[in-house]
Amino acid sequence: MPRVKTNRIKYPEGWELIEPTLAELDVKMREAGNDSNDGKRKCEALWPIFKVAHQRSRYVYDLYYGRNEISKELYEFCLEQGYADRNLIAKWKKPGYERLCCLHCIQPRDHNFATTCACRVPKHLRETAVIECVHCGCQGCASGD
Repeated sequence: MPRVKTNRIKYPEGWELIEPTLAELDVKMREAGNDSNDGKRKCEALWPIFKVAHQRSRYVYDLYYGRNEISKELYEFCLEQGYADRNLIAKWKKPGYERLCCLHCIQPRDHNFATTCACRVPKHLRETAVIECVHCGCQGCASGD
């Protein structure tokens, strides 16, 4: 007889400390996904989802690298379970990308002339005062701001 597979996940030590915040961010993510898109441009519909995903990844990143409040095992668990974006956190660790909002902003294939997003330009070098990113809606994620 074959073994019965169960979906029981073993949570690492310290999970009960971060679970309420991650559950709250999951609720925000569901609300952002269920919001109506009436009167919004096509790209604007995804902005709330990008913001919540950024918050969730930043929360896990700050707990591990900033405050050292969670273990490596719990950090890896959060990355494996999809609570944080591994690639975005890898960019945050590099100089010049500490405030990066999303990975779309630095991918040259998503922009004209194979450059990066306008939100990556420092504020003192911009010609106009306010720039909104088309991909995620941020108003500036350059580290020099």
